[in-house]
Amino acid sequence: MSAGTDTRREPGLAATIALYTVARLALVALIAALLALAGVPVLLAVLIGLIVALPLSMVLFRGLRARLDRALAVTGERRGAQREALRAGLRGEAPAASGARGSAAEPAEPAAASVDSDREAQPEPDRRQD
Repeated sequence: MSAGTDTRREPGLAATIALYTVARLALVALIAALLALAGVPVLLAVLIGLIVALPLSMVLFRGLRARLDRALAVTGERRGAQREALRAGLRGEAPAASGARGSAAEPAEPAAASVDSDREAQPEPDRRQD
């Protein structure tokens, strides 16, 4: 195995969102519990916990946020490729091979140009009602 290949597979988007959400809720609960033990009323402790946990989670869970960003980027790229394949199929073109998004757009240009030239050659029917 070469040093450049990484065989680890990161968890999916749903698992990453769930982990980040649980971590943030646990931080709110921890802060609220500490404040409640200090004698602050529970409702006020939860509200203060929510306010304090937001900036604190930005610092404490930086690694989780980076993993969530990567999962969102991977999902966005995959959905973009699927969307492009669907659009190519709806245009009547052969769907592009996975990972070759740029090659799917290049053959589409001459076909689109010929369709445009065919449209210019045929006059539009008059659809106005007099």
